[in-house]
Amino acid sequence: MTNHQQNGIIVKVSGPLVIAKNMEQAKMYEVVKVSEKKLIGEIIELHKDLASVQVYEETSGIGPGEPVYLTGESLAVELGPGILANIYDGIQRPLPKIHKLSGNFIQRGLEAAGLDRQKKWHFKPTVNASDTVEAGDIIGLIPETELIEHRIMVPPQIGGKIDVIKPEGDYTVEEVIAEISGRPIKMYQRWPIRNPRPTKEKLLPREPLITGQRVIDAFFPIAKGGAGSVPGPFGSGKTVVQQQLAKWSDADVIVYVGCGERGNEMTEVLQEFPELIDPRSGQPLMKRTVLVANTSNMPVAAREASVYTGITLGEYYRDMGYNVALLADSTSRWAEAMREMSGRLEEMPGEEGYPAYLGSRTAAFYERAGYVKCLGQKKRLGSLTVVGAVSPPGGDLSEPVTQNTLRVTKVFWALDSQLAYRRHYPAINWLNSYSLYLGSVNDFMKKEAGSDWAELRTQAMDLLQEEASLQEIVRLVGQESLSTKEQFVLDTAKSIREDFLQQNAYDEIDTYTSVKKLYLMLKVIMSFHQAGLKLIKDDSEIKIDSLTSHPLKETMAKLKMIPEDKLGEFNELLSQIDKLII
Repeated sequence: MTNHQQNGIIVKVSGPLVIAKNMEQAKMYEVVKVSEKKLIGEIIELHKDLASVQVYEETSGIGPGEPVYLTGESLAVELGPGILANIYDGIQRPLPKIHKLSGNFIQRGLEAAGLDRQKKWHFKPTVNASDTVEAGDIIGLIPETELIEHRIMVPPQIGGKIDVIKPEGDYTVEEVIAEISGRPIKMYQRWPIRNPRPTKEKLLPREPLITGQRVIDAFFPIAKGGAGSVPGPFGSGKTVVQQQLAKWSDADVIVYVGCGERGNEMTEVLQEFPELIDPRSGQPLMKRTVLVANTSNMPVAAREASVYTGITLGEYYRDMGYNVALLADSTSRWAEAMREMSGRLEEMPGEEGYPAYLGSRTAAFYERAGYVKCLGQKKRLGSLTVVGAVSPPGGDLSEPVTQNTLRVTKVFWALDSQLAYRRHYPAINWLNSYSLYLGSVNDFMKKEAGSDWAELRTQAMDLLQEEASLQEIVRLVGQESLSTKEQFVLDTAKSIREDFLQQNAYDEIDTYTSVKKLYLMLKVIMSFHQAGLKLIKDDSEIKIDSLTSHPLKETMAKLKMIPEDKLGEFNELLSQIDKLII
Protein backbone atom coordinates (compact mmCIF):
# COMPACT_ATOMS: atom_id res chain seq x y z
CA MET A 1 0.00 0.00 0.00
CA THR A 2 2.87 2.41 -0.54
CA ASN A 3 2.46 3.40 -4.23
CA HIS A 4 -0.59 5.64 -4.22
CA GLN A 5 -2.06 7.11 -7.36
CA GLN A 6 -4.20 10.19 -6.80
CA ASN A 7 -7.64 9.32 -8.12
CA GLY A 8 -10.04 11.42 -6.11
CA ILE A 9 -10.67 14.82 -4.60
CA ILE A 10 -12.51 15.38 -1.33
CA VAL A 11 -15.78 17.29 -1.75
CA LYS A 12 -17.25 16.84 1.76
CA VAL A 13 -16.12 15.83 5.25
CA SER A 14 -18.70 14.83 7.86
CA GLY A 15 -16.97 13.36 10.91
CA PRO A 16 -15.65 9.90 9.99
CA LEU A 17 -17.38 10.10 6.57
CA VAL A 18 -15.51 11.60 3.63
CA ILE A 19 -17.07 11.98 0.17
CA ALA A 20 -14.73 12.19 -2.81
CA LYS A 21 -15.27 12.75 -6.56
CA ASN A 22 -13.35 11.45 -9.62
CA MET A 23 -13.53 7.92 -8.17
CA GLU A 24 -14.69 6.02 -11.29
CA GLN A 25 -11.91 3.42 -10.86
CA ALA A 26 -12.76 2.68 -7.22
CA LYS A 27 -14.31 -0.58 -5.99
CA MET A 28 -16.58 -1.28 -3.00
CA TYR A 29 -14.69 -1.89 0.25
CA GLU A 30 -11.41 -0.76 -1.35
CA VAL A 31 -8.90 0.78 1.04
CA VAL A 32 -8.00 4.39 0.27
CA LYS A 33 -5.63 6.93 1.79
CA VAL A 34 -7.34 10.22 2.57
CA SER A 35 -5.52 13.59 2.26
CA GLU A 36 -1.78 14.16 2.39
CA LYS A 37 -1.84 12.74 5.91
CA LYS A 38 -2.68 9.34 4.31
CA LEU A 39 -5.51 8.55 6.72
CA ILE A 40 -6.76 4.97 6.32
CA GLY A 41 -10.29 4.70 4.95
CA GLU A 42 -12.58 2.18 3.27
CA ILE A 43 -15.11 2.83 0.50
CA ILE A 44 -18.60 1.90 1.70
CA GLU A 45 -20.75 3.45 -1.04
CA LEU A 46 -20.30 4.27 -4.73
CA HIS A 47 -22.54 6.49 -6.84
CA LYS A 48 -21.33 7.39 -10.35
CA ASP A 49 -17.97 9.14 -9.74
CA LEU A 50 -18.68 9.83 -6.06
CA ALA A 51 -17.37 7.54 -3.33
CA SER A 52 -18.31 7.58 0.37
CA VAL A 53 -15.31 6.68 2.50
CA GLN A 54 -15.44 5.45 6.10
CA VAL A 55 -12.26 6.83 7.68
CA TYR A 56 -10.67 4.88 10.51
CA GLU A 57 -8.79 7.87 11.93
CA GLU A 58 -9.64 11.35 13.22
CA THR A 59 -10.62 13.60 10.28
CA SER A 60 -10.37 17.03 11.94
CA GLY A 61 -8.43 19.50 9.81
CA ILE A 62 -9.18 17.62 6.58
CA GLY A 63 -11.20 19.60 4.03
CA PRO A 64 -12.53 19.72 0.45
CA GLY A 65 -9.98 19.84 -2.35
CA GLU A 66 -7.54 17.44 -0.68
CA PRO A 67 -6.56 14.22 -2.48
CA VAL A 68 -7.78 10.65 -2.01
CA TYR A 69 -5.44 7.86 -3.09
CA LEU A 70 -6.66 4.47 -4.28
CA THR A 71 -4.71 1.37 -3.26
CA GLY A 72 -6.55 -1.33 -5.22
CA GLU A 73 -6.73 -3.55 -2.12
CA SER A 74 -9.43 -4.58 0.33
CA LEU A 75 -9.04 -4.04 4.07
CA ALA A 76 -7.06 -7.15 5.01
CA VAL A 77 -5.09 -8.58 7.91
CA GLU A 78 -1.75 -10.34 7.90
CA LEU A 79 -2.02 -13.93 9.10
CA GLY A 80 1.18 -15.60 10.23
CA PRO A 81 3.47 -16.21 13.22
CA GLY A 82 3.63 -13.33 15.68
CA ILE A 83 -0.10 -12.73 16.15
CA LEU A 84 -0.30 -14.36 19.58
CA ALA A 85 0.75 -12.33 22.64
CA ASN A 86 0.24 -9.19 20.55
CA ILE A 87 -2.02 -6.19 21.12
CA TYR A 88 -3.55 -4.64 18.01
CA ASP A 89 -5.79 -1.69 17.27
CA GLY A 90 -8.93 -2.11 15.11
CA ILE A 91 -7.01 -2.29 11.83
CA GLN A 92 -4.24 -4.65 13.04
CA ARG A 93 -1.57 -2.11 13.84
CA PRO A 94 0.50 -3.42 16.79
CA LEU A 95 -0.02 -0.97 19.66
CA PRO A 96 3.42 -1.58 21.29
CA LYS A 97 5.08 -0.69 17.96
CA ILE A 98 2.84 2.36 17.47
CA HIS A 99 3.73 3.50 21.00
CA LYS A 100 7.43 3.43 20.08
CA LEU A 101 6.77 5.40 16.90
CA SER A 102 4.36 8.02 18.21
CA GLY A 103 4.31 8.00 22.02
CA ASN A 104 1.13 7.89 24.10
CA PHE A 105 -1.10 9.22 21.32
CA ILE A 106 -1.47 7.55 17.92
CA GLN A 107 -0.34 9.89 15.16
CA ARG A 108 -2.67 10.11 12.17
CA GLY A 109 -1.67 8.30 9.00
CA LEU A 110 0.76 6.05 10.86
CA GLU A 111 1.40 2.72 9.15
CA ALA A 112 2.68 -0.35 11.00
CA ALA A 113 2.79 -3.89 9.66
CA GLY A 114 0.69 -6.41 11.57
CA LEU A 115 3.61 -8.88 11.74
CA ASP A 116 7.24 -8.20 12.66
CA ARG A 117 9.35 -8.21 9.48
CA GLN A 118 12.71 -8.57 11.25
CA LYS A 119 12.01 -11.38 13.71
CA LYS A 120 13.20 -14.83 12.65
CA TRP A 121 11.06 -17.89 13.28
CA HIS A 122 12.28 -21.48 13.44
CA PHE A 123 10.59 -23.25 10.52
CA LYS A 124 10.36 -27.04 10.35
CA PRO A 125 8.95 -28.41 7.07
CA THR A 126 6.43 -31.27 7.18
CA VAL A 127 6.38 -31.95 3.41
CA ASN A 128 8.99 -32.72 0.75
CA ALA A 129 9.69 -31.36 -2.70
CA SER A 130 7.55 -33.07 -5.40
CA ASP A 131 4.72 -33.76 -2.88
CA THR A 132 1.25 -32.75 -4.03
CA VAL A 133 -0.68 -30.45 -1.70
CA GLU A 134 -4.01 -28.65 -1.70
CA ALA A 135 -5.41 -25.55 0.00
CA GLY A 136 -5.27 -25.87 3.78
CA ASP A 137 -2.54 -28.54 3.93
CA ILE A 138 0.13 -27.95 6.58
CA ILE A 139 3.58 -27.57 5.04
CA GLY A 140 5.56 -26.57 8.13
CA LEU A 141 5.52 -25.95 11.87
CA ILE A 142 6.77 -23.01 13.96
CA PRO A 143 6.87 -22.83 17.80
CA GLU A 144 5.04 -19.48 17.97
CA THR A 145 4.80 -19.63 21.78
CA GLU A 146 5.37 -22.32 24.40
CA LEU A 147 1.63 -23.06 24.27
CA ILE A 148 0.74 -22.86 20.59
CA GLU A 149 2.43 -24.51 17.62
CA HIS A 150 1.90 -22.36 14.54
CA ARG A 151 0.97 -24.43 11.50
CA ILE A 152 1.94 -22.90 8.15
CA MET A 153 -0.89 -23.74 5.75
CA VAL A 154 -1.21 -23.64 1.98
CA PRO A 155 -3.34 -20.51 1.33
CA PRO A 156 -6.90 -21.02 0.01
CA GLN A 157 -7.26 -21.28 -3.77
CA ILE A 158 -3.69 -22.61 -4.09
CA GLY A 159 -2.61 -26.22 -4.65
CA GLY A 160 -0.44 -28.46 -6.76
CA LYS A 161 3.07 -29.87 -6.72
CA ILE A 162 5.71 -28.53 -4.34
CA ASP A 163 8.64 -27.32 -6.48
CA VAL A 164 10.77 -26.01 -3.59
CA ILE A 165 10.57 -26.34 0.19
CA LYS A 166 13.15 -24.65 2.41
CA PRO A 167 15.06 -26.86 4.89
CA GLU A 168 14.59 -26.51 8.66
CA GLY A 169 15.99 -23.19 9.83
CA ASP A 170 15.28 -19.63 10.91
CA TYR A 171 13.44 -17.33 8.50
CA THR A 172 11.56 -14.02 8.57
CA VAL A 173 7.91 -13.87 7.48
CA GLU A 174 8.95 -12.10 4.26
CA GLU A 175 11.22 -14.91 3.06
CA VAL A 176 9.85 -17.41 0.56
CA ILE A 177 9.77 -20.83 2.26
CA ALA A 178 8.16 -22.84 -0.55
CA GLU A 179 7.04 -22.77 -4.17
CA ILE A 180 3.84 -24.56 -5.18
CA SER A 181 3.22 -24.89 -8.92
CA GLY A 182 5.51 -21.92 -9.49
CA ARG A 183 3.80 -19.70 -6.90
CA PRO A 184 5.96 -18.40 -4.01
CA ILE A 185 4.67 -19.14 -0.50
CA LYS A 186 5.69 -17.05 2.51
CA MET A 187 5.06 -17.73 6.19
CA TYR A 188 2.15 -15.29 6.19
CA GLN A 189 -0.88 -14.66 4.03
CA ARG A 190 -3.21 -11.67 3.69
CA TRP A 191 -6.96 -12.11 4.02
CA PRO A 192 -9.79 -9.55 3.51
CA ILE A 193 -11.53 -9.22 6.86
CA ARG A 194 -15.09 -9.03 5.51
CA ASN A 195 -14.82 -12.42 3.79
CA PRO A 196 -15.24 -15.58 5.92
CA ARG A 197 -12.34 -18.02 5.50
CA PRO A 198 -13.40 -21.18 3.62
CA THR A 199 -13.89 -24.59 5.25
CA LYS A 200 -14.78 -28.07 3.99
CA GLU A 201 -17.89 -28.55 6.08
CA LYS A 202 -19.69 -27.17 9.12
CA LEU A 203 -20.51 -29.79 11.74
CA LEU A 204 -22.96 -29.94 14.63
CA PRO A 205 -21.19 -28.88 17.87
CA ARG A 206 -21.09 -31.69 20.45
CA GLU A 207 -18.60 -30.59 23.09
CA PRO A 208 -19.14 -27.72 25.54
CA LEU A 209 -16.68 -24.90 25.98
CA ILE A 210 -15.75 -25.44 29.64
CA THR A 211 -15.59 -21.98 31.19
CA GLY A 212 -15.10 -22.81 34.89
CA GLN A 213 -18.17 -20.67 35.68
CA ARG A 214 -20.76 -22.89 37.38
CA VAL A 215 -23.90 -21.07 36.24
CA ILE A 216 -22.72 -21.35 32.62
CA ASP A 217 -21.29 -24.87 32.56
CA ALA A 218 -24.14 -26.36 34.61
CA PHE A 219 -27.24 -24.55 33.41
CA PHE A 220 -26.50 -22.57 30.21
CA PRO A 221 -23.53 -24.18 28.41
CA ILE A 222 -22.11 -22.95 25.12
CA ALA A 223 -20.74 -25.49 22.68
CA LYS A 224 -17.34 -25.24 21.03
CA GLY A 225 -18.20 -23.63 17.72
CA GLY A 226 -21.34 -22.03 19.13
CA ALA A 227 -22.50 -18.42 19.35
CA GLY A 228 -23.69 -16.71 22.51
CA SER A 229 -24.69 -13.28 23.74
CA VAL A 230 -24.31 -11.54 27.11
CA PRO A 231 -26.77 -8.63 27.28
CA GLY A 232 -26.97 -6.54 30.40
CA PRO A 233 -27.25 -2.94 31.63
CA PHE A 234 -24.34 -0.83 32.84
CA GLY A 235 -22.60 -2.32 35.87
CA SER A 236 -24.18 -5.77 35.62
CA GLY A 237 -20.91 -7.55 34.94
CA LYS A 238 -20.62 -8.06 31.17
CA THR A 239 -16.90 -7.37 31.23
CA VAL A 240 -16.44 -9.61 34.30
CA VAL A 241 -18.08 -12.52 32.45
CA GLN A 242 -16.07 -11.89 29.27
CA GLN A 243 -12.79 -11.68 31.15
CA GLN A 244 -13.54 -14.84 33.15
CA LEU A 245 -14.18 -16.69 29.89
CA ALA A 246 -10.93 -15.36 28.46
CA LYS A 247 -8.98 -16.45 31.53
CA TRP A 248 -10.50 -19.85 32.24
CA SER A 249 -12.25 -21.34 29.19
CA ASP A 250 -10.62 -24.44 27.73
CA ALA A 251 -10.20 -22.91 24.26
CA ASP A 252 -6.71 -23.28 22.77
CA VAL A 253 -6.59 -19.67 21.55
CA ILE A 254 -8.38 -16.57 22.89
CA VAL A 255 -9.17 -13.51 20.75
CA TYR A 256 -10.40 -10.66 22.96
CA VAL A 257 -11.90 -7.72 21.06
CA GLY A 258 -12.59 -4.51 22.97
CA CYS A 259 -14.72 -2.81 20.32
CA GLY A 260 -15.71 0.51 21.80
CA GLU A 261 -15.78 -0.20 25.52
CA ARG A 262 -14.53 2.42 27.97
CA GLY A 263 -10.78 2.87 28.07
CA ASN A 264 -10.48 1.95 31.74
CA GLU A 265 -12.03 -1.49 31.13
CA MET A 266 -9.61 -2.24 28.30
CA THR A 267 -6.74 -0.91 30.41
CA GLU A 268 -7.61 -3.47 33.08
CA VAL A 269 -7.43 -6.20 30.43
CA LEU A 270 -4.10 -4.93 29.09
CA GLN A 271 -2.60 -4.76 32.58
CA GLU A 272 -4.02 -8.05 33.92
CA PHE A 273 -3.61 -10.44 31.02
CA PRO A 274 0.19 -10.28 30.71
CA GLU A 275 0.41 -11.24 34.41
CA LEU A 276 -2.16 -14.05 34.37
CA ILE A 277 -1.00 -17.66 34.39
CA ASP A 278 -2.76 -20.25 32.24
CA PRO A 279 -4.14 -22.83 34.74
CA ARG A 280 -3.54 -25.76 32.41
CA SER A 281 0.07 -25.08 31.42
CA GLY A 282 1.53 -22.76 34.06
CA GLN A 283 2.63 -20.38 31.27
CA PRO A 284 1.49 -16.74 30.91
CA LEU A 285 -2.03 -16.60 29.48
CA MET A 286 -0.94 -14.07 26.83
CA LYS A 287 0.98 -16.83 25.06
CA ARG A 288 -2.32 -18.11 23.70
CA THR A 289 -4.16 -14.77 23.53
CA VAL A 290 -4.40 -11.89 21.09
CA LEU A 291 -6.01 -8.58 22.11
CA VAL A 292 -7.71 -6.19 19.69
CA ALA A 293 -8.15 -2.89 21.53
CA ASN A 294 -10.43 -0.25 20.06
CA THR A 295 -11.73 1.75 23.00
CA SER A 296 -14.56 4.30 23.04
CA ASN A 297 -12.19 7.28 22.63
CA MET A 298 -10.76 5.87 19.39
CA PRO A 299 -12.41 6.73 16.02
CA VAL A 300 -15.99 5.47 15.83
CA ALA A 301 -15.67 3.81 12.42
CA ALA A 302 -12.78 1.61 13.53
CA ARG A 303 -15.14 -0.29 15.85
CA GLU A 304 -16.53 -2.13 12.83
CA ALA A 305 -13.05 -2.98 11.58
CA SER A 306 -12.01 -4.30 15.00
CA VAL A 307 -14.89 -6.82 15.05
CA TYR A 308 -14.00 -8.19 11.62
CA THR A 309 -10.26 -8.12 12.34
CA GLY A 310 -10.80 -10.19 15.50
CA ILE A 311 -12.98 -12.82 13.87
CA THR A 312 -10.59 -13.22 10.92
CA LEU A 313 -7.69 -13.83 13.32
CA GLY A 314 -9.89 -16.39 15.09
CA GLU A 315 -10.76 -18.17 11.83
CA TYR A 316 -7.06 -18.43 10.96
CA TYR A 317 -6.22 -20.37 14.13
CA ARG A 318 -9.41 -22.41 13.75
CA ASP A 319 -8.16 -23.46 10.30
CA MET A 320 -5.02 -24.87 11.95
CA GLY A 321 -7.25 -27.24 13.94
CA TYR A 322 -7.47 -25.28 17.21
CA ASN A 323 -10.48 -24.47 19.38
CA VAL A 324 -10.71 -20.67 19.36
CA ALA A 325 -12.89 -18.41 21.52
CA LEU A 326 -13.64 -14.89 20.33
CA LEU A 327 -14.95 -12.50 22.97
CA ALA A 328 -16.35 -9.21 21.66
CA ASP A 329 -17.01 -6.47 24.21
CA SER A 330 -19.33 -4.83 23.24
CA THR A 331 -21.14 -5.30 19.92
CA SER A 332 -23.56 -2.49 20.85
CA ARG A 333 -20.73 0.00 20.31
CA TRP A 334 -20.21 -1.45 16.83
CA ALA A 335 -23.95 -1.09 16.12
CA GLU A 336 -23.83 2.53 17.33
CA ALA A 337 -20.97 3.18 14.90
CA MET A 338 -23.09 1.70 12.09
CA ARG A 339 -25.97 3.94 13.13
CA GLU A 340 -23.76 7.02 13.02
CA MET A 341 -22.36 6.17 9.60
CA SER A 342 -25.82 5.36 8.27
CA GLY A 343 -27.10 8.72 9.51
CA ARG A 344 -24.24 10.58 7.86
CA LEU A 345 -24.92 8.69 4.60
CA GLU A 346 -28.56 9.89 4.90
CA GLU A 347 -29.89 6.33 4.57
CA MET A 348 -33.49 5.51 5.47
CA PRO A 349 -33.32 4.63 9.18
CA GLY A 350 -34.76 1.47 10.69
CA GLU A 351 -35.92 0.91 14.24
CA GLU A 352 -34.53 3.44 16.77
CA GLY A 353 -32.40 5.02 14.05
CA TYR A 354 -30.29 1.90 13.41
CA PRO A 355 -29.72 1.03 9.74
CA ALA A 356 -32.15 -1.39 8.09
CA TYR A 357 -29.27 -3.82 7.50
CA LEU A 358 -28.41 -4.12 11.23
CA GLY A 359 -29.92 -7.64 11.38
CA SER A 360 -28.07 -8.97 8.33
CA ARG A 361 -24.72 -7.51 9.49
CA THR A 362 -25.17 -9.00 12.97
CA ALA A 363 -26.13 -12.40 11.53
CA ALA A 364 -23.20 -12.41 9.10
CA PHE A 365 -20.81 -11.83 12.01
CA TYR A 366 -22.16 -14.54 14.35
CA GLU A 367 -22.56 -17.05 11.50
CA ARG A 368 -18.78 -17.08 11.11
CA ALA A 369 -18.69 -19.11 14.34
CA GLY A 370 -18.75 -22.87 13.90
CA TYR A 371 -17.31 -26.33 14.46
CA VAL A 372 -15.76 -27.25 11.12
CA LYS A 373 -13.77 -29.66 9.00
CA CYS A 374 -10.74 -27.63 7.98
CA LEU A 375 -9.40 -27.42 4.44
CA GLY A 376 -6.67 -29.93 3.61
CA GLN A 377 -6.20 -33.57 2.63
CA LYS A 378 -5.82 -34.84 6.21
CA LYS A 379 -8.85 -34.71 8.48
CA ARG A 380 -8.57 -31.75 10.85
CA LEU A 381 -11.32 -30.31 13.03
CA GLY A 382 -11.39 -26.82 14.48
CA SER A 383 -13.90 -24.57 16.19
CA LEU A 384 -14.55 -20.86 16.56
CA THR A 385 -16.82 -19.92 19.46
CA VAL A 386 -18.16 -16.35 19.47
CA VAL A 387 -19.51 -14.62 22.59
CA GLY A 388 -20.66 -11.04 22.14
CA ALA A 389 -21.53 -8.68 24.98
CA VAL A 390 -24.49 -6.38 24.30
CA SER A 391 -25.06 -3.10 26.18
CA PRO A 392 -28.78 -2.24 25.85
CA PRO A 393 -29.53 1.31 27.06
CA GLY A 394 -31.11 1.09 30.50
CA GLY A 395 -31.08 -2.70 30.33
CA ASP A 396 -33.98 -2.71 27.82
CA LEU A 397 -33.67 -6.11 26.15
CA SER A 398 -36.34 -5.24 23.58
CA GLU A 399 -34.04 -2.76 21.80
CA PRO A 400 -32.91 -3.65 18.23
CA VAL A 401 -29.28 -4.71 18.86
CA THR A 402 -30.25 -7.22 21.56
CA GLN A 403 -33.17 -8.59 19.56
CA ASN A 404 -31.14 -9.01 16.37
CA THR A 405 -28.40 -10.73 18.37
CA LEU A 406 -30.86 -13.13 20.02
CA ARG A 407 -32.20 -14.18 16.62
CA VAL A 408 -28.84 -15.59 15.56
CA THR A 409 -27.21 -16.78 18.80
CA LYS A 410 -28.19 -19.97 20.61
CA VAL A 411 -27.08 -18.99 24.10
CA PHE A 412 -28.58 -16.09 26.06
CA TRP A 413 -26.91 -15.15 29.35
CA ALA A 414 -29.26 -12.48 30.71
CA LEU A 415 -27.38 -10.27 33.14
CA ASP A 416 -29.50 -8.81 35.93
CA SER A 417 -28.66 -5.48 37.56
CA GLN A 418 -30.56 -6.51 40.72
CA LEU A 419 -28.30 -9.53 41.14
CA ALA A 420 -25.26 -7.35 40.50
CA TYR A 421 -26.40 -4.84 43.14
CA ARG A 422 -26.66 -7.75 45.61
CA ARG A 423 -23.05 -8.65 44.72
CA HIS A 424 -24.20 -11.91 43.15
CA TYR A 425 -21.66 -12.71 40.41
CA PRO A 426 -21.86 -13.86 37.72
CA ALA A 427 -25.12 -11.88 37.64
CA ILE A 428 -26.73 -14.25 35.11
CA ASN A 429 -30.46 -14.49 35.77
CA TRP A 430 -31.31 -18.23 35.84
CA LEU A 431 -35.00 -17.61 35.06
CA ASN A 432 -34.47 -15.51 31.91
CA SER A 433 -31.38 -17.17 30.40
CA TYR A 434 -31.33 -20.17 28.09
CA SER A 435 -29.04 -22.41 26.04
CA LEU A 436 -30.07 -24.34 22.93
CA TYR A 437 -26.94 -26.50 23.18
CA LEU A 438 -28.14 -28.48 26.23
CA GLY A 439 -29.14 -31.53 24.18
CA SER A 440 -25.96 -31.39 22.06
CA VAL A 441 -23.56 -31.44 25.02
CA ASN A 442 -25.58 -33.82 27.23
CA ASP A 443 -23.58 -36.93 26.30
CA PHE A 444 -20.30 -35.14 27.06
CA MET A 445 -21.55 -33.99 30.48
CA LYS A 446 -22.83 -37.45 31.38
CA LYS A 447 -19.42 -38.89 30.55
CA GLU A 448 -17.30 -36.20 32.25
CA ALA A 449 -19.54 -35.30 35.19
CA GLY A 450 -21.87 -38.16 36.08
CA SER A 451 -24.47 -40.43 34.49
CA ASP A 452 -27.30 -38.70 36.40
CA TRP A 453 -26.18 -35.20 35.36
CA ALA A 454 -29.27 -34.35 33.26
CA GLU A 455 -31.66 -35.33 36.10
CA LEU A 456 -29.68 -33.31 38.66
CA ARG A 457 -29.67 -30.21 36.48
CA THR A 458 -33.41 -30.50 35.77
CA GLN A 459 -34.26 -30.93 39.47
CA ALA A 460 -32.16 -27.88 40.41
CA MET A 461 -33.77 -25.70 37.72
CA ASP A 462 -37.25 -26.87 38.78
CA LEU A 463 -36.48 -25.85 42.36
CA LEU A 464 -35.34 -22.38 41.28
CA GLN A 465 -38.52 -21.89 39.26
CA GLU A 466 -40.66 -23.18 42.13
CA GLU A 467 -38.87 -20.72 44.43
CA ALA A 468 -39.87 -17.82 42.16
CA SER A 469 -43.55 -18.88 42.45
CA LEU A 470 -43.38 -19.34 46.25
CA GLN A 471 -41.70 -15.94 46.68
CA GLU A 472 -44.90 -14.31 45.36
CA ILE A 473 -46.87 -16.00 48.18
CA VAL A 474 -44.22 -15.07 50.77
CA ARG A 475 -44.43 -11.40 49.75
CA LEU A 476 -48.20 -11.46 50.25
CA VAL A 477 -48.74 -13.51 53.41
CA GLY A 478 -45.29 -14.31 54.85
CA GLN A 479 -43.15 -17.44 54.94
CA GLU A 480 -44.95 -18.90 58.00
CA SER A 481 -48.02 -19.55 55.85
CA LEU A 482 -46.06 -22.08 53.77
CA SER A 483 -45.95 -25.78 54.56
CA THR A 484 -42.74 -27.35 55.92
CA LYS A 485 -42.04 -28.88 52.51
CA GLU A 486 -42.44 -25.52 50.74
CA GLN A 487 -40.21 -23.78 53.28
CA PHE A 488 -37.60 -26.48 52.71
CA VAL A 489 -37.84 -25.88 48.94
CA LEU A 490 -37.07 -22.19 49.55
CA ASP A 491 -34.09 -23.13 51.73
CA THR A 492 -32.64 -25.50 49.12
CA ALA A 493 -33.17 -22.96 46.34
CA LYS A 494 -31.30 -20.40 48.45
CA SER A 495 -28.48 -22.93 48.84
CA ILE A 496 -28.35 -23.44 45.04
CA ARG A 497 -28.25 -19.67 44.51
CA GLU A 498 -25.71 -18.74 47.14
CA ASP A 499 -23.56 -21.86 47.51
CA PHE A 500 -23.55 -23.02 43.91
CA LEU A 501 -24.41 -20.25 41.42
CA GLN A 502 -22.65 -17.38 43.19
CA GLN A 503 -18.93 -17.36 42.41
CA ASN A 504 -16.04 -15.10 43.41
CA ALA A 505 -13.89 -14.19 40.41
CA TYR A 506 -11.14 -12.88 42.69
CA ASP A 507 -10.87 -15.94 44.96
CA GLU A 508 -8.03 -18.30 44.06
CA ILE A 509 -10.15 -21.45 44.54
CA ASP A 510 -13.65 -20.21 43.66
CA THR A 511 -12.71 -18.41 40.43
CA TYR A 512 -12.66 -21.71 38.50
CA THR A 513 -14.68 -24.92 38.97
CA SER A 514 -14.09 -28.10 36.99
CA VAL A 515 -16.97 -30.12 35.54
CA LYS A 516 -16.44 -32.88 38.09
CA LYS A 517 -16.46 -30.48 41.04
CA LEU A 518 -19.59 -28.63 39.94
CA TYR A 519 -21.35 -31.99 39.51
CA LEU A 520 -20.36 -33.06 43.04
CA MET A 521 -21.42 -29.69 44.48
CA LEU A 522 -24.86 -29.96 42.92
CA LYS A 523 -25.08 -33.64 43.87
CA VAL A 524 -24.48 -32.81 47.57
CA ILE A 525 -27.11 -30.02 47.59
CA MET A 526 -29.74 -32.11 45.80
CA SER A 527 -28.98 -35.24 47.86
CA PHE A 528 -29.54 -33.24 51.06
CA HIS A 529 -32.79 -31.95 49.58
CA GLN A 530 -34.02 -35.46 48.73
CA ALA A 531 -33.03 -36.68 52.22
CA GLY A 532 -34.89 -33.76 53.81
CA LEU A 533 -38.02 -34.42 51.74
CA LYS A 534 -38.02 -38.06 52.89
CA LEU A 535 -37.71 -36.99 56.54
CA ILE A 536 -40.62 -34.54 56.10
CA LYS A 537 -42.71 -37.25 54.47
CA ASP A 538 -41.92 -39.78 57.24
CA ASP A 539 -42.45 -37.30 60.08
CA SER A 540 -45.25 -34.79 59.53
CA GLU A 541 -44.38 -33.04 62.84
CA ILE A 542 -40.76 -32.29 61.89
CA LYS A 543 -39.76 -28.65 62.31
CA ILE A 544 -38.13 -26.80 59.40
CA ASP A 545 -35.39 -25.50 61.75
CA SER A 546 -34.09 -29.02 62.31
CA LEU A 547 -33.25 -29.17 58.58
CA THR A 548 -32.17 -25.59 57.86
CA SER A 549 -29.94 -25.53 60.98
CA HIS A 550 -28.52 -29.00 60.46
CA PRO A 551 -24.69 -29.15 60.93
CA LEU A 552 -24.34 -30.40 57.34
CA LYS A 553 -25.80 -27.12 56.08
CA GLU A 554 -22.80 -25.18 57.39
CA THR A 555 -20.46 -27.59 55.62
CA MET A 556 -22.48 -27.27 52.39
CA ALA A 557 -22.10 -23.49 52.52
CA LYS A 558 -18.33 -24.00 52.13
CA LEU A 559 -18.46 -26.48 49.22
CA LYS A 560 -17.03 -23.93 46.79
CA MET A 561 -13.90 -23.61 48.94
CA ILE A 562 -12.94 -27.29 48.56
CA PRO A 563 -9.85 -27.36 46.29
CA GLU A 564 -9.84 -29.39 43.06
CA ASP A 565 -7.27 -31.81 44.50
CA LYS A 566 -9.52 -32.70 47.47
CA LEU A 567 -12.71 -33.79 45.73
CA GLY A 568 -12.78 -36.91 47.94
CA GLU A 569 -14.34 -34.72 50.64
CA PHE A 570 -17.56 -34.63 48.60
CA ASN A 571 -17.91 -38.42 48.82
CA GLU A 572 -17.62 -38.20 52.62
CA LEU A 573 -20.41 -35.61 52.66
CA LEU A 574 -22.61 -37.77 50.43
CA SER A 575 -22.17 -40.74 52.77
CA GLN A 576 -23.15 -38.54 55.76
CA ILE A 577 -26.29 -37.44 53.88
CA ASP A 578 -27.17 -41.09 53.17
CA LYS A 579 -27.08 -41.77 56.92
CA LEU A 580 -29.73 -39.05 57.44
CA ILE A 581 -32.30 -41.20 55.64
CA ILE A 582 -31.38 -44.46 57.39
